[in-house]
Amino acid sequence: MSKQEKIERRILLLSLCTGILFVIFEFIVAIYTKSQAVLMDAAYDASELLMIGLTLFLIPLFHRSISEKHPFGYAQIESFLVIIKGFMLLAVTLGLSANSVEILLSGGNIIDGRLISFFQFIIAISSMIVLIIMLRMNRAISSPIVKAEIYGWKIDVAYSVGMGVAFFVSTLLVETRLAFITPFFDQIIAVLIILFMLPEALKMLLRAIKDVFLFSPEKETMEEIKDICGGILGDTELNAVFYDVTRTGRRMWVAIYFEVQSEYIHVQTMNEI
Repeated sequence: MSKQEKIERRILLLSLCTGILFVIFEFIVAIYTKSQAVLMDAAYDASELLMIGLTLFLIPLFHRSISEKHPFGYAQIESFLVIIKGFMLLAVTLGLSANSVEILLSGGNIIDGRLISFFQFIIAISSMIVLIIMLRMNRAISSPIVKAEIYGWKIDVAYSVGMGVAFFVSTLLVETRLAFITPFFDQIIAVLIILFMLPEALKMLLRAIKDVFLFSPEKETMEEIKDICGGILGDTELNAVFYDVTRTGRRMWVAIYFEVQSEYIHVQTMNEI
């Protein structure tokens, strides 16, 4: 087992174990307070845990080298995992959003905003500690899976703080003219979470589908590749005419088709390039 694979497993295990604890407490608080926003948060985190567990099981495949039988290795499995994760997030989003709208139309519900606010701030602080540990562990490697996991924890910190502030504000509205909003506040927060998470889930899903069908990467990545390769070829007698770039999972293949300005190609020049 390589050093990168060991670190990947440690980071994912940390994320899995702490995530399980968070989900348990989130479901308990969601049931106790009858909060749709907390339930939404718990459902998202639970779907993430399923994918982390599956990824841990498949990590050894991602590190296998390519062969004549498997010219892309097992990198596409990673893309399929992301597709499954994307559809799971969409299914959870649609199901819980329908439930939130139903409660909203039926008159909303009164919840303990102070308890939820306190709980979310505790989750935010705990998530920040986990995130810092993961960032320290990730210094020595470059892994798409770990980067995606770290990004997920950053989002957890951000919307836990946001939910904590929002529910604390809701408790201040009880004695004001805006008190009529409080029964609907929980559903409003749940809808905002949906609007916040849905674009990222769709973006992740579309990128994975493109990778499975071996489409070229996004425009920004293509431009970066062209800038790097153009800088290398710029001082030579070779002109790049076509870039064939394929990405699947964590691997990317770049082929450059070029034309020669002079009559001959120097082998030494090719070696230097």
